[in-house]
Amino acid sequence: MSERSDELRARILALTAEYAAEEFPAGKFIPGETAVPVAGRVFDAADVQSLVDSSLDFWLTEGRFARQFEKAFARFFNMRHAILTNSGSSANLLALSCLTSPLLRERRLQPGDEVVTVAAGFPTTVNPIFQNGLIPAFLDVDIPTYNIDAAQLEAALSEKTRAVMVAHTLGNPFDLKTVTEFCKKHNLWLIEDCCDAVGALYDGRMVATFGDVATVSFYPAHHITMGEGGALLTDKPKLKKIIESFRDWGRDCWCEPGKDNTCYKRFDWQIGDLPRGYDHKYTYSHIGYNLKATDMQAAVGVSQLKKLSGFIEKRRANFDYLTELLSPLQEFFILPQATRNSTPSWFGFPIFVRPEAPFSRDELVRHLEARKIGTRLLFGGNLIRQPAYRGRAYRVIGDLKNSDEVMRRVFWIGVYPGITRPMLDYVAEIMRQFCESR
Repeated sequence: MSERSDELRARILALTAEYAAEEFPAGKFIPGETAVPVAGRVFDAADVQSLVDSSLDFWLTEGRFARQFEKAFARFFNMRHAILTNSGSSANLLALSCLTSPLLRERRLQPGDEVVTVAAGFPTTVNPIFQNGLIPAFLDVDIPTYNIDAAQLEAALSEKTRAVMVAHTLGNPFDLKTVTEFCKKHNLWLIEDCCDAVGALYDGRMVATFGDVATVSFYPAHHITMGEGGALLTDKPKLKKIIESFRDWGRDCWCEPGKDNTCYKRFDWQIGDLPRGYDHKYTYSHIGYNLKATDMQAAVGVSQLKKLSGFIEKRRANFDYLTELLSPLQEFFILPQATRNSTPSWFGFPIFVRPEAPFSRDELVRHLEARKIGTRLLFGGNLIRQPAYRGRAYRVIGDLKNSDEVMRRVFWIGVYPGITRPMLDYVAEIMRQFCESR
């Protein structure tokens, strides 16, 4: 860059900060008029500046910000590798797909193999199992942690079981001690879906560090955002290479975008039935996709990552405050509970409306929404009841009673960093009034 370019960039970024302050001022909360969302982006001028800084490079695929983010994100978890992708759902697809690689030899997942998961969750934790010709073995969840009922694991085991793929529900870690022991005992792969759980701890150790691969989402609702975006984490170099291959069209080459001949033998390979010397950049070892993120997304992530620890603490503080406010209403509700030995990084505050309550979950949700209090159901409820899974091959362990209860009685409200104490006071007061009126 020229000296003049540097000067112009500095002026543009200074003006960007002024624009952000003018365009995105902090708003005043007015009960009943201002929305209380379940989630949202929390950003400042530095995030906007980072985005504009990247756009001025006009490097539209992965570049310097992507490399910077991957290194910093892996360091946050004290792990060897972070691989950026375009969404948390893509991260889940890549995590499961990478385990089908022929490079894993006798441990590769084959069509018809079974993957243990839970029925009450988000579809894209389960969809990659179907998409790879595998069979989900659905377990029930525990209430009020809403995580996998680990006591059912041995009952789920069959001669075809090869992996476990489970999410830490709403930022609450699942029973990692029992799950990891089960996987080690039976030589199973473990994928941790951490899309809702960045920063959560189990036995003092960060989630995402227990399994073979972990996944994260950077959608605006999540702990940090890139708008769209996701990542995978692993300590295994072979899995990193396979994941990047699946993400980058399935190619065998590992050159970064815009670079050639990293291996110094681009035209000297002999792979498969291709003629010797076939261009390594166009040699494909997997049935892959293009699931890369852009450098502009990564630039937002680089800035957001500096705020992550504060975001996590604010989520925990909001959760604790809401627990205190709603505790007097426990005759109507079952309030959420952290998994034993865990410190959650709460994504939301799940509430179970008791069967004996004089109102239904749906009545309360409509009441809250009418008063500008955002709500969400616990994702897909019992997924086997969803129309997408009719006629699909899967196995069910037990009666999934709790998953059905989640489907009928559970919703959640927000604790994200953009929610203030006056907002939480308002939410609790509306719920108290509703309960008293019934």
